Amino acid sequence: MNWLGAGRAQGYLRLLAAMNLAMLGWLLATSHQGIDANGFLLGSDFLSFWTTGRMLPAGSNPYDAAAHIVAQRQFFASSDGFTAFFYPPSFLPFCWPLGLLPYFAALAAWLAATGAAWFAVARAWARACGVSGGVVLALAFPAVPIVITHGQTSFLVAALLGLGLLLVPGRPALAGALLGLATIKPQFGLLVPIALIGAREWRTVAAAAVTALALALAAALAFGPQVWADWIAASGRAQAAMAQGAVDYGKMVSPFAALRLTGAPVALAYAVQGLVTLAVAATVAVVAWRRGWTPGLAALVLAGAPLATPFVLDYDMVLLAAPLLWLAGEGLRSGWRDWEKLALATAFIAPAFARPLALNVGLPIMPLVLAGLFVVVARRLSGRLNSL
Repeated sequence: MNWLGAGRAQGYLRLLAAMNLAMLGWLLATSHQGIDANGFLLGSDFLSFWTTGRMLPAGSNPYDAAAHIVAQRQFFASSDGFTAFFYPPSFLPFCWPLGLLPYFAALAAWLAATGAAWFAVARAWARACGVSGGVVLALAFPAVPIVITHGQTSFLVAALLGLGLLLVPGRPALAGALLGLATIKPQFGLLVPIALIGAREWRTVAAAAVTALALALAAALAFGPQVWADWIAASGRAQAAMAQGAVDYGKMVSPFAALRLTGAPVALAYAVQGLVTLAVAATVAVVAWRRGWTPGLAALVLAGAPLATPFVLDYDMVLLAAPLLWLAGEGLRSGWRDWEKLALATAFIAPAFARPLALNVGLPIMPLVLAGLFVVVARRLSGRLNSL
């Protein structure tokens, strides 16, 4: 892909940024009283977080599906169901202040705060990797407007994981604290302890464990210890709902979802997902053990995170900002290897097409795109290992 030089890349990025901004502007311009032209509430998924924040001060159980539905519909009744809440109790302290504000004010504050955090972390990664043009890159990344339109937690989780993993060598205690906070969405942290233990980063492991336990204890003290039992019961319902396709497989980007979308049985889909998870985890473990902690290992963990869990959606692709920046920096500094530009470009642009292709054509492209990115990052690190 020698044709994709700096000039063309910058031109495409500016075009994508303009399209993203135009799409968001059109969405707002064509909405009426907070409802878009398709009848969806702006920041659709945020409704469950905000509703949880309203329920907690009243002593209501956010994991009681019936009570949650009633509370949601007091503000907005969707024609196609409701927005479920399956986050662990560790996330409840983040939800509580949201309920103190009106819905749209809370949504704006949430997106502004978490979006700024994600952008700051992405800039930190860009500086560490020697990549310029952070504003245009962020505005052009198709995953960004998907997070905004859903009002999701992805900015926050990506910021916590991204900064935590970047700070491991220099600020191990702070890194661990950030990684412990990231347990609010635990499925994306599966590879983190493997990498930390493999690299022998014991201070970060200890700080992460203490922070995660403190957050869990704070939730239990604030909302009652039974909240953890309620969440475990809700998690069982969530797993059953996922297997039955309650969340459309076309919106998900995991190997499990891809196989289910193409008609594979649940057992086969889980088996393949398990093999992929094991392969990704083994690769991370080997790199961590042999190389120790480096920004490359952090990038590998974040590139593998969406592959290692069956439940991951297109808005979670903001996690890829760090590995994309790291790979770009490596290519610019030491030259591009075969397939790296293609893997980088497709991983960057694919979130714009993954859901439409899966929902309308039944073609799940994202697992292959994610696998391609993970492989080229791992290969680049393996090349470094072989040169030692």
